[in-house]
Amino acid sequence: MNQQENTSAPVRLLVIDDEPIVGKRLQQAFGKLGLEVEIFTSPLPALEAMARQPFDIVVTDLKMEGMDGMEVLRRVRQLNSRSRVILITGYASRETSEAAIREGAFDFLAKPFRLEELKSAVNRALEEL
Repeated sequence: MNQQENTSAPVRLLVIDDEPIVGKRLQQAFGKLGLEVEIFTSPLPALEAMARQPFDIVVTDLKMEGMDGMEVLRRVRQLNSRSRVILITGYASRETSEAAIREGAFDFLAKPFRLEELKSAVNRALEEL
């Protein structure tokens, strides 16, 4: 995974998933690739962090307490329209996937996904940035 060579700042990746193990695994995997990764198990503190300093890529779970991934997607797009949002869910359906893409999601992955699938989505998002 190549970071943009014309910038000195690391690519910032935000992970929001109410299952701590998911965040921990993704932090390890993407941290090794040189990305600056922040993990949150709750959407509201994650969005507050994003309001302070934008993230390039946001990986968020769809089903969470308090705020679902679709609302996270809408708020991220308001905070930083350049951010690429990848939704992950154990409750994938064609309707949900299509709705997410209509709302501006960069990609939509069903759990359980292979780490390589998410790495590929992140790489494509980086190329777009």
